[in-house]
Amino acid sequence: MAGENMSRDIPASIRREALSRELQPSIRVGKSGITENLIEEIDSQLANRTVIKIKINRGLFEKKDMDAVWNRLATETSSTLVMARGNVGVLWR
Repeated sequence: MAGENMSRDIPASIRREALSRELQPSIRVGKSGITENLIEEIDSQLANRTVIKIKINRGLFEKKDMDAVWNRLATETSSTLVMARGNVGVLWR
C-alpha cells in the first residue's frame, strides 16, 4: 500500500495534519479520471495550501492500480504523497 512507502523526510506536523479528521477532501476525482484540468487544480491548490486531501470515486481504478495513480498525481504536481488509504490520499508540497 502506498501509505507504507512514505518518505522519511515528511515533518511530523505534516503527517499529523494529513491524518487529521479535520482535513476534508478538497479535490474529488470523478468519472473523467485524471485530466489536465485536474492536475492544474491540484497544482493551484498546492500553491495556496501545503497539504490537500484528494478523494477518488470508488470503482474508477482497480485496487491494484491505486499506488500508481497516487504516484502519478504526486509526480505530475511535484508534490509528496504523505498518506494514501484506499481511494483517499494526501499530497504535500
